[in-house]
Order: sequence, then C-alpha cells, then structure tokens
Amino acid sequence: MENFQEQLKNRRTFAIISHPDAGKTTLTEQLLLHGGVIREAGTVKGRGSNKLASSDWMAIEQQRGISVTSSVLQFDYEGKRINILDTPGHEDFSEDTYRTLMAVDSVVMVVDAAKGIEPQTKKLFEIVSQRGIPVFTFFNKIDRDARPALDLVDELESILGIQAYPMNWPVGSGQILQGIYDLQKDALVPFKNASDHPEVVSEAMDEIELLRDAGNEFDADKIAHGKLTPVFFGSALVNFGVTEFLREYLTYAPAPAAVTTVDDQAITPDSPQFTGFVFKIQANMDPRHRDRIAFVRIVSGEFDRGMDVTLQRNGKKLKLSNVTQFMAEERENVQTAVPGDIIGVYDTGNFQIGDTIYAGKKSVQFPDLPTFTPELFNRVIAKDVMKQKSYHKGIEQLVQEGTIQLYKSWNGGDYIIGAVGQLQFEVFQFRMENEYNVEIQFEPIGSKVARWIKPEELDEKMGSSRNLLVKDRYDAPVFLFENKFALNWFHDKYPDVTLEEKM
Repeated sequence: MENFQEQLKNRRTFAIISHPDAGKTTLTEQLLLHGGVIREAGTVKGRGSNKLASSDWMAIEQQRGISVTSSVLQFDYEGKRINILDTPGHEDFSEDTYRTLMAVDSVVMVVDAAKGIEPQTKKLFEIVSQRGIPVFTFFNKIDRDARPALDLVDELESILGIQAYPMNWPVGSGQILQGIYDLQKDALVPFKNASDHPEVVSEAMDEIELLRDAGNEFDADKIAHGKLTPVFFGSALVNFGVTEFLREYLTYAPAPAAVTTVDDQAITPDSPQFTGFVFKIQANMDPRHRDRIAFVRIVSGEFDRGMDVTLQRNGKKLKLSNVTQFMAEERENVQTAVPGDIIGVYDTGNFQIGDTIYAGKKSVQFPDLPTFTPELFNRVIAKDVMKQKSYHKGIEQLVQEGTIQLYKSWNGGDYIIGAVGQLQFEVFQFRMENEYNVEIQFEPIGSKVARWIKPEELDEKMGSSRNLLVKDRYDAPVFLFENKFALNWFHDKYPDVTLEEKM
C-alpha cells in the first residue's frame, strides 16, 4: 500500500495546448528526450529530413506536419512518472482536444513569443479555465526575434484573464539573445554562442526589478486552482530553457485529484476500488493488425492485468487482459497501473467515448464527456459498391472514435457525415482509403444548424426544404436547418417545441 501511495504522489498527467505552429510537438519531443525515450528530436518540419516527430504517428500527420489525433506519451524523469497527452493542434479537432482535457490534471500552454496569444490558444484556454485546471505557460522561440516580454505577460493577463508569475525572464531575443534569468535561483542561464551585449542584460535586469516591485505574488494555491500561471521562456527547437521548465513544472504541478461522479460523490485516487473512464477511441494505430484501442484514464484504485471490471453503461462484465501503455505508436503490455496513468484497452466494439468502468459491486458513473454540434455536413457514398462491408466497417469505427458524427436520412439509407471543420472530412477520406481500402466521394450539403428534438414532440410534417430531418447514430431525431433564419422561423411556428444544441 505504501508503494501505491508513493506511485500516486509521483504521477504527473498533463496535456500541451497551443495554436498550430507555436511549437507544441517540438516541446513534446524535447521532453521525451529528457526522459531518455528518444535519442534525438526530429522536427516535423525538417524539410529534406527523414525524421518525423515521435508523437505524430498517423500517416496524414506526417505528410501535413500537423497533429490531428491525441497520442499518449509516457516517460520517467527524476523519480516522477509523466503522462503527456499530445492534443490535436488543429482547430478542426477541438472536440477531440476537449475530451482529452477531461483526462489531465494540469496543462502546459505553448505560446509563440513572436505572435503572442492566438485564437486557438484562447479557445482552448477557455475550456481549461472552466475546469480550474492548473496552467503552466511556456513562451517559445525566443531564439528568434520576439515581442517584448512585458507585453507578452501583460497580454496573458488582459486577454486570458489569468494572473501571471514569471519563473524566468528572457535576456534579449533572436540575434541578441543572452540567455534566461532564473528568478528562483537568481542566476543567468547563458545562451550558447551568445555575443556580448551588456545593454541587453542591463535592460532585462531593470524589467526584473520592476516585476519584483509591481508583479504578482507567488501563490501555490492560486496555481493549483488555475488562477495564476507560472511563466517560462525558452526555445524548444534548440532545447534552451526546457530543463528549467521541466524542473519547476514537476515541483508545482499536481498529482492526480478526485473526480466527481454523476451523483456528486468524489472518487479520490487512493480509494481502493478501481475506476476509470474512456476519453478516446482510436482505430488502426497499427494498420497491420486492424486494432482498436480505448484510452482509459484511471481515476482510483490499482489496475492489475487480467482484472474483471463492469462497463457501467450496460452492466457488461469484461476481463482487462490485453492492455498497453504508450510511447506514441510504440506499445508495451502493462501489468499494473495507478491513478493518473492512461492505459489502452484492446477493444472489439464494447466501448464508447465517455464510458465508465469499475471493479467490485459498487456502481460508479462519471459524467458524460461533451460532444460538439457539427457545423459542416456531407453526404458520403462508396465509389465501389462491391466494398460495402469495408465501407460500413470503416464508417462505424471512425464514427466511434468521435472525430466525425454520423447521421442517416430519416426515411432512407443515405449516410450524412457531420464535422466541426473541413480538415476532419479530409482525414476521414484519407483514412477510409488508406486503412479500409475504400474510396469515397462527398456530396456537400454545406453549413447547417443542427438541433435535436425530443421524439415525443416530433411530427414528420415539421420537416421541409429548409430543415432536413435526419437520425443521429443513436436513431434520435435531428433537424438540419439551412441557417439561423430557418431556425427562428421554426421557433415561431412551433413555439412549444424544445430544440436542443450540443456544446
């Protein structure tokens, strides 16, 4: 039991969020380098190089140099077991990111020091702040010309509404970068090959004096509740400032915390009962084996390979014998795991996103994970009618992953795919061709306003040319309105009917 408590204390589970191109994947690589998991960091954008980022494992990610899935990466560093959930960097995949953020205890926000807070960072931060998750900020790329550090910190506070506390401070940037000043140790960490610019050092020391006089007080409690963000400066690409960041992060980032159930019971990590929830499902992580993995965040108790659990949604009993942990696409069978850890359960179709699993007789149910209302819709058709079996299997599996949503026409068999952004359709098409060997074509039906209606309030005559009646994957009725005007017209005509929107 003492060993269990020790392991609990040493778990750190976090996600990295950023706007595309701020350097999230590069920072992830450097952290893996520190953990001894990889020997060299391969930047995604290394033109002419065969190296690819360890966390971007899907073929389309490697081609496009973007993250479109959340991978899970685990390593040990200075006595701590670190689980990084590498979230999608593209805005079209905000739904996948949102669910991933439900499975972490803290967040690292990477910001390009030349650009400051960008739209996607702001959007993701709003999700994080709603949950009160601790946020650690890393201003990246200071080896290039960056905006004044005081401006960047001020922007954090004014745009995101979170107090900032610099843990280190840049001394110059770009060509005249001298290093970073470690405010905890009161010492300069020099940048290699820095040319001598005493005036830059003098200016930085004046700014540090100003921070000490007029800046925010350090407050560990505010950090723990997401009210104050420790701020770091560095460059992931040249591995500068990353060690200092990791050291301080591990000092102040929280170990796993309690999770509240649907009936307001707080399940603490040290509770002896094993519980967890599925926050992600991924098909074909290994295309050779056509596998499907449910990612489970352990909330309480200890996982032992071969243990029996109950799937809360349907009461089904399952034996967890084929379970892995991850280093991007590398996997190893796991014997035991503790709260904070992410395990991958090989799945033959039992799991859905948001499922709760538990051991023992006492039923536990964690809240559902959110789904977004799609904004873009396409009819989807298989080009080769002889490949119907693969076509249906591919659609079913990719829909269960939650990156796209499936609808069917009310009185016909047409498949309609809904997504938050255009890239999701491209990824869907790419994966259908590459993983299921099925060519598909889209018939765009454009941007729609989707609203769910209670079955008992539905009259099929309510459907018209301006609001297409369809079923979602659970056969619940949904109207796809042409636009907001059509939606308002419907409200006026049927004032007693309740329409529901997802997030």
